[in-house]
Amino acid sequence: MPHDHAHHVHNYGKAFAIGIALNTLYVGLEAFYGFAINSSALLADAGHNAMDVLSLILAWAATWVAQKRPTGKYTYGLRKTTIMASMTNGLLIFGASGFILYDAIQKIQSPVAIPGDTLMIVAGIGVIVNTGTALLFMKGQKEDLNIKGAFLHMAADAAVTVGVLIGGLIMKKTGAYWVDPVLSFIIVAVILYGAWGLLVDSANLAIDGVPKNIDLEKVKNYLEKCKGVEEIHDLHVWALSTTETALTAHLVVPGGHDDQFIFDIQHCLQEEFNIHHSTLQIESTFEDDVYRHHKV
Repeated sequence: MPHDHAHHVHNYGKAFAIGIALNTLYVGLEAFYGFAINSSALLADAGHNAMDVLSLILAWAATWVAQKRPTGKYTYGLRKTTIMASMTNGLLIFGASGFILYDAIQKIQSPVAIPGDTLMIVAGIGVIVNTGTALLFMKGQKEDLNIKGAFLHMAADAAVTVGVLIGGLIMKKTGAYWVDPVLSFIIVAVILYGAWGLLVDSANLAIDGVPKNIDLEKVKNYLEKCKGVEEIHDLHVWALSTTETALTAHLVVPGGHDDQFIFDIQHCLQEEFNIHHSTLQIESTFEDDVYRHHKV
């Protein structure tokens, strides 16, 4: 029975292009004023944003590669690269967070007086740029880990720049320069909380674990209740990419079957469980299958 492998793939190429362009310009602006006013906060945030520009480039490249048709020895195409990119994004978030923490510790030990007005203006621009970029990926982050990584990066950047802006305001009004690093610690905690979930989900997919959105027990119960199915074994569910799931299973159907039987099951797996690649092996008896495996 032929499988329907036509998928509706959301194209976020325009969103990535806009996000990369805006954030690259902002990194340059932030680095320039960071050196100009001797602000370690702006320089640290510029480095953080630069890493996120790299993560956006990685995510865009992986999304593009995932849409390529299978060729040569890569019979499933290069969809797994989306999972690899998602893991890389998670690691980059941790790396950027470490950079922020280091900068915050340095600022606590050696406070630096900086002009609050300039700091707030530059940070305010960053909030607009990062929030706008995050919104480009907000809808897709519920469907694709790779898009989720891009969304988390931009949301984290927006949070960081809000913290810098608030710190600049407080320092301008009170001269309490310790406020900025304290805010940085709080922001990093929020960033790491979201990044940890992304990294765990990505690692699970990388080792062919059952995707988080799939209830394996419900899938198994559905297959067992299909008319004519006496037994099910060798059920495997894994991720082909951050958006596509595959399934293989052996169904014991003593009474035989027709093409419509397989088509109906595959259709239900796609509609009810979002499993687009399903391969079903139909057997007359379980004993016959065991014999064939021993014979091989």
